[in-house]
Amino acid sequence: MMPVILWTDALIFLLIAVGVVSVWWIRRRPHLMLPWQRVAKSRVGMVSLLVLSLFIIVGVLDTLHYRAALPEKNNGQTVYSPEVLSVFDVLAGGLRSRTEKTYSAPLAAYLYAKESLETTDGKVMRNYPRLKFGGAHLADPERELVGDVVKRGVVGALGGLLVGGLFAWLVGWVRRSLPKRDDSGQLCPPYTLRALLITALVIAAFVGTVANLASVYHVLGTDKVGQDVLYLSLKSIRTGLVIGTVTTLVMLPFALLLGVAAGYFRGWVDDVIQYIYTVLSSIPSVLLIAAAVLMMQVVIEKHADWFETAAARADVRLLCLCLILGVTSWTGLCRLLRGETLKLREMEYIQAAQAFGVSSFRVLTRHILPNVMHIVLISVVMDFSALVLAEAVLSYVGVGVDPTTISFGTMINAARLEMGRDPMVWWALASAFGFMLVLVLAANLFADAVRDAFDPRLNRTESAT
Repeated sequence: MMPVILWTDALIFLLIAVGVVSVWWIRRRPHLMLPWQRVAKSRVGMVSLLVLSLFIIVGVLDTLHYRAALPEKNNGQTVYSPEVLSVFDVLAGGLRSRTEKTYSAPLAAYLYAKESLETTDGKVMRNYPRLKFGGAHLADPERELVGDVVKRGVVGALGGLLVGGLFAWLVGWVRRSLPKRDDSGQLCPPYTLRALLITALVIAAFVGTVANLASVYHVLGTDKVGQDVLYLSLKSIRTGLVIGTVTTLVMLPFALLLGVAAGYFRGWVDDVIQYIYTVLSSIPSVLLIAAAVLMMQVVIEKHADWFETAAARADVRLLCLCLILGVTSWTGLCRLLRGETLKLREMEYIQAAQAFGVSSFRVLTRHILPNVMHIVLISVVMDFSALVLAEAVLSYVGVGVDPTTISFGTMINAARLEMGRDPMVWWALASAFGFMLVLVLAANLFADAVRDAFDPRLNRTESAT
C-alpha cells in the first residue's frame, strides 16, 4: 500500500503535535497545571472528556489514509487503486462492504419496501425480500429475530463489561502501586476516578453490544443505496472534528493578534480593526460563506487536473470550507480580546513596565498574552460545537462539504427527502442527530468545566480559602 497524506491530515497531525508539546510545557510549570488540576477534579468534565476521546480516536483512525496496491502491474511497476481508504475503513470493513439493495430498518432481516417476488410455483406476489447480509444467518426471521437480537445483545454487553472490568482492575492496580497522596494533591481524585470507571464500564457494555449485533445486522439500518447507516455516522465524525479544530486553527491568529493590538495600541489601529470586524459582522454569515464556497467550487471544477484522486479534491474543498469559516468567524473572539486588553492596559504592572521603558513587544508577550489566554481557551472550546453545527447547516443548504464527503450535514440533507416517504425512513436522520447530540453535548460540558477552572474569580476564592 502507499500512504496518503491529505491537507487536512497534515493539519490534524500538526494539531496533535502541538497538543503533545503543550502538555509537556504545561506539566513543567505548576502555575499552568493548577487550572487543569481543577478540570481533573470535575466529574462532569472528565466524563465528557472521556466521551470526546472516543470520538477523537475514531477521527484519528479515519485520518490515517492509504491507497491499496492492485494485483496487476504496469511495466513492472506497482499500480495503486484510485480509492483512498483509511485505517478505520479496514477496522470497519464489515460495515463498509455489506451493502444491501436499498432501505432496511434497524436490526431488520427484510427490505423496507415490498417488491414483486416470484414464488416456487411460478406465481408473482408483493412481499418484503430478505436482506443479503442483515439477518442472513436466520432460517426463519419472523420467529428467530427477536430472540437472536436479545441473545447477541446480552453476550456483547457481557463481553464489553469483561473488557471494561479488566481495564478497571488494571487502573486500580496501577493506582495502588503509586505513592499515596491526599485528595488535594492528586491529579484525579478517587471520586472522579470512580465516575470515570463507571462511565467506561457503561461505554464498554454499549460498544460490545453494538459490535456483536453489527457483525450480522445493520444496527442503524441502511440508506437509499444500501449503505450501513452506522458506518456513515462513524465516518462523519472525522469531518465534524476537522471542521471544529482546523477552523479554530485558522481563526485564532486573526482574533488574537488583531484583538490584542486593537486594545493595546488604541488610536488609529483600534479604529481600523474595529471597522474591519464591524463590517464583517454586518454581512450575513451564511450569504458570505455561500458566495465564497461557490467561487471556490468553480475554481476546483475548472482545474480538475490538479487532483490525483477524488478524495484529494473533496479534501481540498473541506479545507477551503475550514478556511472560509475561520476567516468569517474570528470577529467575536477579537471583540472579547480587545475589551480584556483595554482593561489590562490600565493595570499598575503594565503602566510600571511602560514607565521603565519596556518595549511594547515584550509587554504584549510577557504580560498581556498570558493574561488573556484563559479567554482564548474557553472561547475555542465553546466555539467547537458551534462550528460542528455550522457544517451541518451549510451542507444541508448545499454549500458545505463535497457531496462525496460523508458528514452529518450530508446525511441530514439526504434524509430530507426520506422523511416524506410512505412509510417514512427516519433512522438516517435520527442517527446523525444522535451522534451530533452526543458530540456537541460532550464538548459543551467539557467547555463548562474548563471555564470554571480558568475563571479568575474562582481562583481568587480558592486562594483565599
